[in-house]
This record gives sequence, structure tokens and C-alpha cells, in this order.
Amino acid sequence: MDIKPTIEARMRSAMPEFTRAERQAASHILSHFPVSALGSITALARAADVSSPTVVRLVQKLGYRGYSDYQNALRKEVQQILVAPLSRGPGAAAAHPMAGHAATVVRNLELTLAQIAPQVFAAVAGLLADTARRVVIMGGRLTHAHADYLATLLRVIRADVAQIDDVPTDWQQALLDIRAGDVVLLFDIRRYEANVVLFAELAAEQGAEVLLITDRWLSPAAAHARHVLACGIEVPSAWDSTVTILALVEALLAHVQGVLWQQAEDRMNRLEDSFARTRFFRAGRDRKDRA
Repeated sequence: MDIKPTIEARMRSAMPEFTRAERQAASHILSHFPVSALGSITALARAADVSSPTVVRLVQKLGYRGYSDYQNALRKEVQQILVAPLSRGPGAAAAHPMAGHAATVVRNLELTLAQIAPQVFAAVAGLLADTARRVVIMGGRLTHAHADYLATLLRVIRADVAQIDDVPTDWQQALLDIRAGDVVLLFDIRRYEANVVLFAELAAEQGAEVLLITDRWLSPAAAHARHVLACGIEVPSAWDSTVTILALVEALLAHVQGVLWQQAEDRMNRLEDSFARTRFFRAGRDRKDRA
């Protein structure tokens, strides 16, 4: 049985179709979902710093006649979400100390799949695979490792990939070389970082294609991004989980490698030759890791 996409998921997947002002309104709605859209259209427009007609155009693009029609559908959906947990029976006792956490991670993966439309994923992977474009990648305090991982392996697949740190002197200098058409991929999850948001804004102003990997509440950088990939990150812990972000990164790398396979194979073979000549790695029986 097909599962109808939620209003939240539909709004996320439609982001590339919105105008700049509509993306700003959608980013505000999604970052305060669903409460932000349950009040008056005037209050929503004021909070999002857009006009009321912008909000109307936004919901009409989602298939609603107007704001009141959108609100009625949203209220019904919220009621279903609130009632759903009551219909679930008690779960079986965890057989392993990791079971509860693992189950939450699996739910986050399912949520991430529901939030990222296939066409959005394909568009992001396509931009990363476009060798006519330079790629610049930046992470934040909790996501710099994901940015480093993506940049390290993407550099094996294709040329012209740069990684920058989220410190003012580094990303501000990087702006000097940002050209129209460059791809700027940013990671930003709560608590959202001012450096990342400002870099997204300035890079977009210079004509870069800004891509954002964030959480379901959306970094403010989403207002400046061409495509947004929102991940589920909530776990019962003092900090959020980034398992879904790593899974997304690996999926993007696999897709780009598939598109650029002949080029990637040649680059990997040349890199392996370099590793062998310099004896960078110890000899082993498993050579699956060719990066």
C-alpha cells in the first residue's frame, strides 16, 4: 500500500520549485513545524519576514486553494500523528543494550528517506558529479567529520574538490574564489552555526549552487540553498545522532561514483599505484578500501 507523503515531506521536496521568498517562508514553517502554520497568515508572514501573498502562493504550489485550506489539512494530519502512538501495542523487551538506540536510528533512517524526495537526491548527486563545476564543502562543529569524509572520497572520484573549515578567516578567504556555477555543499544541524549560514548567503549571492545537509527543522541556511537534504537526528541522548548524515553521504558518494565510473576507476588505480610506490599502507589480504 502506498503511503501518502506528509505535508512536511511535500514542502521539503518542493523547495527547488519555490522562489527565494517562498523558500524563506517554507524554511520558517519547517523549522517551527507544525506550530508556525497553525496561527493566522499575518502572524506567519511577519515571523517569516515575507508578505502574506507569498505565503498564499507557497501553499497553492502545494496544491491547496488557499491558506485556510492548507490549515485544515494540516490540523487533520497533526491529529492523526497525535492519535497514532495510542494504537501501538507495548514493544518487546530489548534483548540487547543497543537495541533501543538502534531502533531509534532505524526510525531516523526511515524519516530521512521520507523527507528526501528522490528527485532532490538525484539533483544533488548530479551537481556533485558535474566535473565542469568546482565543489566546495564545509561542515560545522558536529559535522566537520562528515564534511571531511565526503571531501576525502569525492576527491578520489573527481577533481576540483575543496574542503574549508568553519572559521571566519578560512571560509571568508574561500569566498574570494567562489565563482558562479560552483557547488557549495554545507552541513548544518542544530544548534545552527552563524558561520555556515552567512557563508551560504554570500556564496549564493556570488552565483554558487548552494546545497545543504541539515536536520528536519532546517538550518536558516536553507533560505539560500538550491537543494536541501533533511535528516532525522533525534535520539534519547544529550546530543543528536549523525548516523543518517553519514548514510546520506555514503549514498551520494556511491551515486556519483556510478555516474563517473570510468573516470573514478582510472583515478583510483593511479592512487593505488601511488600508495604502493610510497608504501603508505601495510600489506593486507583485503584491498576493498581503495581510497
